[in-house]
Amino acid sequence: MSAKKNKKETTSKIRVDFRKNRNERTRITNWTQKFQQNELQNDKEDLSNSERISGKGNLVRKRTIIGTALNRENASGERGDFDILPKIDANDCFEGRVIRVHGLYSYVEDSKGRLFTCATRRILKTISTDQRQIVVAGDRVLFRDAQLPERLEGIIERVEPRFGTLSRTSRNRKHIIVTNIDQAFIVASAAEPRLKPNLIDRFLVTCDRAGIKPIICINKIDLIDLASLQPLIGVYSQMGYSVIPTSVITGVGVERLKRLMNGCQSVVVGQSGVGKSSLLNQIDPSLDLKIGKISAENQKGKHTTTTAELLKLTSGGYVVDTPGIRQFMLWDFIPEEVIGFYRDLRPYENLCRFPDCSHTHEDFCAVKDAIADGRLDLRRYESYLALRAGEMLEG
Repeated sequence: MSAKKNKKETTSKIRVDFRKNRNERTRITNWTQKFQQNELQNDKEDLSNSERISGKGNLVRKRTIIGTALNRENASGERGDFDILPKIDANDCFEGRVIRVHGLYSYVEDSKGRLFTCATRRILKTISTDQRQIVVAGDRVLFRDAQLPERLEGIIERVEPRFGTLSRTSRNRKHIIVTNIDQAFIVASAAEPRLKPNLIDRFLVTCDRAGIKPIICINKIDLIDLASLQPLIGVYSQMGYSVIPTSVITGVGVERLKRLMNGCQSVVVGQSGVGKSSLLNQIDPSLDLKIGKISAENQKGKHTTTTAELLKLTSGGYVVDTPGIRQFMLWDFIPEEVIGFYRDLRPYENLCRFPDCSHTHEDFCAVKDAIADGRLDLRRYESYLALRAGEMLEG
């Protein structure tokens, strides 16, 4: 993150959609009420200036913005991020990394390690996107220093193009959990709360789709007989995924996690109560993250981590601790493309008799035949069917 950015960009005029909630009402509809209250004075008020029928001015759904157009479909295959980079004077801006977002403010770290409290430029909030949030943890931004005495405040002028974006669907919009990361540690617990392999599968699909290296971490192995996990570990290992059994109590696997995080941009994800924060405290005690207990009634964890936050490791690199996820549905996925992200099912896809086989009900399906012959894991196939059908997974 250098202090200031100085580079030339090719800009042009671009027509973009704006959010509808930024538009004024098309016409005023309370004329009768005003008349009854004697508030209308035709000799003093020009009604033609108050009522508009055609879409002009603030009512236009598209605006012209000077900026750099981006390819709407990025390398990860996801859509819904910003389509343009608004033109700004980069020489007057600083580069920064969003550490966390709290309400209307983002906390941005510059190249000198200073933490700025930044608002977001209105044009970024106004451009119509599929995102639930405009700025998220991990974003690389250009921001302008407010130059207030003894106060580090600024305004985010532009969000730079993203990579390694971990996202899901939330209320029919794109919820970005974190962005600009290299690898994701998918943490599950062997017990308390119970292990949910289907949730692991959905994280794996999302990571493979976004170009993020997934690493499976099964925590709390001190609560069970490790031999009972070998079939599950074997299934994932045969597909090329790294599976690390860990325990905060015994310290098993903690040192290996520390080596993998060293110097990398990582994120730790999983449902509540699996021990994400506890593991990070073991990896780097200086983090001193708050941890909670498991409910004895429903075996579910409580949300002790409330927002995604970049944490700097003493050994180098960043790690993002995220709130527990109880519901997970892929964002912007096509049912027909799901099987392409199941590494074990994918080799059988082109062996079916029908080229448009959905692998759900058709005859002469190579995937179903492999299940019947025991060459594929039945649970993984059922996980594929649930994801393809768009079923919501609750933890």
